[in-house]
Amino acid sequence: MADTLSVVIADDHPIFRAGVRQSLEKAGGIAITGEAENGEEALRLILDLKPRVAILDIQMPRMSGLDVARRIDHLRIPTKVILLTMLDDRRVFLEAIDAGVKGYVLKDTAIPELRKAISVVAEDRHYISPSLAGILVERKSASSPSSEVEDLTPAELRVLKLIAELKTNQEIAEELFVSKRTVENHKVNISHKLGLDGANALLKFALTHRSKL
Repeated sequence: MADTLSVVIADDHPIFRAGVRQSLEKAGGIAITGEAENGEEALRLILDLKPRVAILDIQMPRMSGLDVARRIDHLRIPTKVILLTMLDDRRVFLEAIDAGVKGYVLKDTAIPELRKAISVVAEDRHYISPSLAGILVERKSASSPSSEVEDLTPAELRVLKLIAELKTNQEIAEELFVSKRTVENHKVNISHKLGLDGANALLKFALTHRSKL
């Protein structure tokens, strides 16, 4: 029997929260262990309850969902964060990745998407709403990565492309028929060649340049 996933929901609109709760509980396998109507209350619940997943509206009173995510990341709380957003702002999206956010979901389509998003992020993977991915990830940028990636080997370039598809190390290893350790070594080498530093720098680079890889 699969483990029940504990979830906290934070949004300042009670009707929306009720809709999310009803949808998730109906799907089964999820226990809503707390609800909050502002960021400060959400952070307190997360600190107290340590849920597997927290669903946070990006725009809340007292403390934004992004600020709550930053605190969770700073305190090294294992809760995986899904941000609900009405924004297609690339800067905010990249800040969310920096803050350790695992899910980025468009609020207008959140209820039918959240069950899948929760299952994905609970496995420590990233989930981005398909309706947002084209805007946030693949939008053309002024700079070209061609000169930056020219020193990568074909194998490293394949790894980078799969990172941009939000594949895990294990999934990349299986697709390329190599060991997980080999994938990890490739990622270290890619980061070194691209001059990237930090836990999420390689992921951000891959996502930003995905349409050009």
